[in-house]
Amino acid sequence: MKNIFLLFIISFSLASCQLKPKPNAKELMQVDKGFSAFAVEKGWKKAFIEFAHPDAVLLRENSMPIVGKQEVINLMEDTTSKGPHFSWKPLDAKISSSNDMGFTYGIYTIKADTLEEKGTYVSIWVKDGQGKWKYILDTGNKGLGE
Repeated sequence: MKNIFLLFIISFSLASCQLKPKPNAKELMQVDKGFSAFAVEKGWKKAFIEFAHPDAVLLRENSMPIVGKQEVINLMEDTTSKGPHFSWKPLDAKISSSNDMGFTYGIYTIKADTLEEKGTYVSIWVKDGQGKWKYILDTGNKGLGE
């Protein structure tokens, strides 16, 4: 009887391990690509609001950290204008084994009239209460690019 119980415990443990989904970095890459596509289509300010986690932090040059989604909204007040063309391309993503936190990094381009800026970025992502990926930290550096 003890052997049957032990066999049941081992089988249940193995089955539950197999039921846990493996982290999928491709999913997070698609989310970041969607974030960029949203920025191109609807404007980067709307995108940074839409994809922000409630506890989001933006780190920008010559600025104190912008902390919390409401502060992101305040920063992006004028969402009626798309502003300059701002897009990015993730180069890679990694996800935690718990499948609820990850990061993407890549290159960005900002174009306004005849000016163009390129650089690199990193975004840290977490899943919100509905299981959707939202950035919780975003920062970038001018220079480099493609």
